[in-house]
Amino acid sequence: MSFVTNEQILTPLSNQIREVLQQAANLVGITLNQFIIQASLEKAQTIIEHEQIVHLCKKDAEVFFKALDNPPPPNDKLVEAVTFYKESSLYAPNRNT
Repeated sequence: MSFVTNEQILTPLSNQIREVLQQAANLVGITLNQFIIQASLEKAQTIIEHEQIVHLCKKDAEVFFKALDNPPPPNDKLVEAVTFYKESSLYAPNRNT
């Protein structure tokens, strides 16, 4: 069973900001609340998308993919970490995850 809850976010708005937001809402034919929710959601999605994508110039992309194709040998600290992990209770080689 799932429950739907509605939360309110209360924030003070200056008259100037409210008027601008209301004007924009009127232009697209929705309520002020709908406009604020829609605009906030669009902005949040844009930020999330922007922060999850790595942009590289051609040169940096070539260096990145070259490193993936030809990784350097593991250093002593990495070998030590892998050994520690394999000896720990966290290691389960046949576990399907």
